[in-house]
Amino acid sequence: MNDLSPAERYSAFRSQSRSAAEHPELTRFREVIGFELDDFQVAACEALEQGRGVLVAAPTGAGKTVVGEFAVHLALASGRKAFYTTPIKALSNQKYADLVRRHGPENVGLLTGDSTINGEAPVVVMTTEVLRNMLYAGSPTLDGLAYVVMDEVHYLADRFRGPVWEEVIIHLSDDVQLVSLSATVSNAEEFGDWLEMVRGDTAVVVSEKRPVPLWQHVLMSSPEPRGKPRLLDLYAGHVDPTDPGTSPPINPDLSAAFRSGRGGSRPGDHGGRGRGRGRGDRGYRGGNGRRADGPSGPSGAISSGRRTPPRFIVIDALNADALLPAIYFVFSRAGCEAAVDQCLKAGLRLTSPQEEATIRAFVEERTAAIPPEDLDVLGYWAWSQALARGIAAHHAGMLPVFKETVEDLFERGLVKVVFATETLALGINMPARSVVLDKLVKWDGSSHVPVTPGEFTQLTGRAGRRGIDVEGHAVVVDHPALDPVALAGLASKRLYPLKSSFRPTYNMAVNLVAQVGRDRAREVLETSFAQFQADRGVVGLAKQAQAHAEALDGYAKAMSCDVGDFGEYMDLRHAIKDRERELSRAASGARRAEIVTSLENLRRGDVVEVPSGRRRGYVLVLDPGEPGGFDGPRPTVLTQERQVKKLTLADAPDGLETVTTVKIPKAFNPRKPDARRDLVSSMRNALGVLADDVPSAHSTTSPSRSAASRAARGGRAPVGRRSDASTDTELARLRKALKAHPCHACPERDDHARWAERWNKLKREHDQLVRRVEGRTGSIARTFDRTLDVLLTLGYLQRTGGGKSGDGAGRIRVTDDGRWLRRLYAENDLLLAECLRRGVWDGLDPAGLAAVVSTVVYQSRRDDAPDPYIPGGPTGRLAGVLDDTQRVWSEVDDLEEAHGIDATGPLDLGLVGAMYRWASGKGLDSVLRGSDLAAGDFVRWCKQVVDVLDQLGGAAPSDKLRTTARKAQDAVMRGVVAYSSL
Repeated sequence: MNDLSPAERYSAFRSQSRSAAEHPELTRFREVIGFELDDFQVAACEALEQGRGVLVAAPTGAGKTVVGEFAVHLALASGRKAFYTTPIKALSNQKYADLVRRHGPENVGLLTGDSTINGEAPVVVMTTEVLRNMLYAGSPTLDGLAYVVMDEVHYLADRFRGPVWEEVIIHLSDDVQLVSLSATVSNAEEFGDWLEMVRGDTAVVVSEKRPVPLWQHVLMSSPEPRGKPRLLDLYAGHVDPTDPGTSPPINPDLSAAFRSGRGGSRPGDHGGRGRGRGRGDRGYRGGNGRRADGPSGPSGAISSGRRTPPRFIVIDALNADALLPAIYFVFSRAGCEAAVDQCLKAGLRLTSPQEEATIRAFVEERTAAIPPEDLDVLGYWAWSQALARGIAAHHAGMLPVFKETVEDLFERGLVKVVFATETLALGINMPARSVVLDKLVKWDGSSHVPVTPGEFTQLTGRAGRRGIDVEGHAVVVDHPALDPVALAGLASKRLYPLKSSFRPTYNMAVNLVAQVGRDRAREVLETSFAQFQADRGVVGLAKQAQAHAEALDGYAKAMSCDVGDFGEYMDLRHAIKDRERELSRAASGARRAEIVTSLENLRRGDVVEVPSGRRRGYVLVLDPGEPGGFDGPRPTVLTQERQVKKLTLADAPDGLETVTTVKIPKAFNPRKPDARRDLVSSMRNALGVLADDVPSAHSTTSPSRSAASRAARGGRAPVGRRSDASTDTELARLRKALKAHPCHACPERDDHARWAERWNKLKREHDQLVRRVEGRTGSIARTFDRTLDVLLTLGYLQRTGGGKSGDGAGRIRVTDDGRWLRRLYAENDLLLAECLRRGVWDGLDPAGLAAVVSTVVYQSRRDDAPDPYIPGGPTGRLAGVLDDTQRVWSEVDDLEEAHGIDATGPLDLGLVGAMYRWASGKGLDSVLRGSDLAAGDFVRWCKQVVDVLDQLGGAAPSDKLRTTARKAQDAVMRGVVAYSSL
C-alpha cells in the first residue's frame, strides 16, 4: 500500500469501503480470522454472501476451506444450519476439531458411521454418505438447512463412491446454497456449467496460483564414487517455475549429467554450489530478470554409468539442504516398509533427544488402548522405533491409529520423512517442505502405468507449507527409465479432468420411485453430470470402435481353420479349463478337511510321520491339543532333534500318519533336556523295531511303512484325492468332444488358438465400447429403466396399471420387499436384499453372519489367492450357506446380464476364515496367522462388514436376523477394530 500513489490509495480505500458496505458479513469474518484473504477467496466469499452457489477450484494448500468456513459463519449469523461434508471420516474428524476450536462444541456436531456428537447442532460435519442417507430418509435434521459445503468434491470421479456426490447435489433442496471445493481441474468450467443447470446461479472461481512457489528438481548420484548426491533444478534458469509454460527447456547441467551418465557437474564446473551438492542452473530472477543460458536440447542416450541413490542417502541429502520435512512417495506398501527399514539399518536419525522423548510419550499415549498381546502382530516395536528417529511409513495396510499418529507427529514437525503410497495425496492435510517421487510409474492393479500429469500435480501439490516455507520442492529421484525432457513436460502440464462416475443403483431406484415416482425420477437422473458429459459427443469412441472392428476381421481370418469351426473348438477348450479349475478347488477343500481329521485323531504318545513340509520326518505327540478349531487342533510334538514344537495344518500339507506309539512317562517334563533326550531315544527305538518288522522298504505287508517309503521318495501321502479329473463325467465328455472335433487334428491348431485368444480379448473390449457408443444419449435414464425392470421382475417394485411392460408408462409402486431394499446402501445392495428375502442367512450365528457378509464386501488384492478355508469344512453349515449365497449371486448376475446391466461384483471368500475367527472372539495373532492380510487392511474390511451389518440390523425382515446382525456387529467391533477411529 505504501508503494501506491495518493490517488491509488484513495481508490483502494473507496473500494474497501464499498465492499464492507455490500458484504458486511465478509467484513466481520475477516476480522475474526485475523489474516488477509487472497483474491480468489474474496471473490468466492462475496458470491456466497450474494446468495449464489460457489465452485472453487484451487491447488492443494491454497486455502479453499476458508470459503467453506465462511459458509459456516453465514449460517450461524443468520440462525440457520450448515452441513460440512467430507469424503473420509479422518477429514470429518479433523474439520470437526477445527470448527469446535472456532465456534465452540455447543455449535458444532459430528455424524460419521462411527460417531454421533451433537447431531442437531447448527453446524454439523459429516461424511457425504451420511448426508445422502439423510436425504433419502427425509430426516428432520435437514430442517433449516441453508448451506452445504462439499469438500474435495472432485471425489465424484471415484469409481465406487463418486455417485454419492452427484446424488447429494441433485437431491438437495433448491433453497440450499452449495459450496463445492475442488482441486485444480482442467474442466472446472464444464463442471460449473452443470452446477448452474441443476443448482441455479453458481459462481465458478478458479485459481491456479500456488500460495507457495514450487521448484522442480532431479536428485542424482554423485559423479564421485563416495560423493554425496546432487540436487539439480529441472528447468533452465530463465524459466519461471510458477509458470513454466508448455514443454519448457530443461537445465543444461541436468542434460549434461544425463548424457555423461554422472550425477551433475564435478566441483568447479559450471553450475556447482560447493560441498559436492548443487541445484545447477538456478538462474530465474523473476518476471523481469534475465540470464544468458544456451538452449537445452534433448537428454540424449542414457548412460549405464548412472546409479539410483539409496533412499536413506536421498533423505540425508535433503536433510543437509534443509529440505525436510518431506513426503517420499513409493508406489507400493512393501516399498514403503522396506524404505523405513533401510533407513533404520543405515543408522539414520532425524530427531533430537528432546524430540525423541516427545515422540515416545505421544506414541504411548495414542496406543495405550491396544492390548499388549496385539503389539507384536501389529509391528508396534519397529514402527515406534522408526517414529522415534523421525521416520515413518503411511499406507492403507497400516492400522488406522498408527496412521493417525504418523499424521499428527508429521503435522507437528516431529516426524521428518514419511514414505507413503499415492493414497496420501487424497487424504487429510499433511503439507511438507518437499515431496519426493521414487519413480514415475505405478501399479494400477493390473499393470505398471506412467504417472499422469494430473496425478503428478496432486502428488507434488503437498510441497510448500503456507506461512512456513518460502518455497516448496518437488524432487524426482534419478532412475534408469527417467527422461528429463519427458519429466519437464509432465511437471508443466495441468491436466486433471473431472469425469463423472455416476450410475443408478437399485437402492437409488427404489428411493426415487418411492419419493417422486418413475417419470420424475427419470427426469432427475437425466440432469446428472454423467449425462451432461455423455451428451457432448461420441466421435472419438466411434472411431475407436471402427478400428476394433477392422482388427477383429483380421483376427478372424487368421484363426479360421479349413477343417472346422475353430470358434466352437475354442469354446470347448475354455469349458475344459473352467471345469478343471472347479475340480481342483473342490479337491483342495476335501484334502484340507481330511488333514484336519487326521490331526483331530492324534493321541498322546503317537509317533507320527509327516511326509513333507517344514516338519518332515517323525514326531512324537506330547499333547494332542484342543479339539475343534478352524484349522484343527495344534498338537504339541517332540521332534527327532529334541525340540518341542506346535504342529499345524500348514506343517503337514500332504497329511500325516501314525506309525507306532510310545509310552510317555507321567513325570515327563519337556523343559528338561535329559527328559527330551530319553524320550527321543524311546521313539527311535520304537521306529527301529518297526523297521525290523518290515524287511523291505517296498514290502506291502505294512501300509505304514510303504507310505513312509513313498514319502521318502518324494511321493504324496495318501490323504485326500489329487483331483476328480480322472473320474469326472462332465470333464470326460468335454475332453472327448474336444478330441473328436475336426480342428483338433489341424496341424496349425496352435497358431489358430493364439489368434483366437486375441480375438476373444478384443471382442470383449469391442462389445463394451459399442455399448458405450450406442448408449451415450439418454444413457443414464435407459440404465434406470433397465434397473427398474430388474426390480419389477424380482418383486421389489410393482406396476399399478395404466401401462404395459417396457413402454415406460403407468405407475409403479414400491412393495414391502422394496421398502427393505431402501435401507440397504451397500454396493451389492440387490444381492443383500435377495439373501434377506429368501432367508438364506436365517439361522446363522453372529460369527457366521459376519463371515458371510464379508464375501459381499471383500476384494482380494491378489488374483492368485489360495483356496479359502471355510470353518466347519466343505460339508458344514457355513459352507452350505455360502453355496446358497453363491447361487443367489449367480441368479442375480444372470438377470442383470439379461437386462444389459453391469453385473453385481462376484463374491470373494478370502476373508471368511479370518472374519469368523475374529467374530468368535479369537485374538488378532490367531486371526492373521498364515494369511497375507495386513492389520490395517483387516481393520478396514471389518469396518465395512460392520457397516453392512448395521444396515442389516435395520433392514432384515425378521426380528431374529436383525438381532443376530446387531450381535455380529458388536462381535466384530471390538479390540483393534473398535479403537481404530477410521
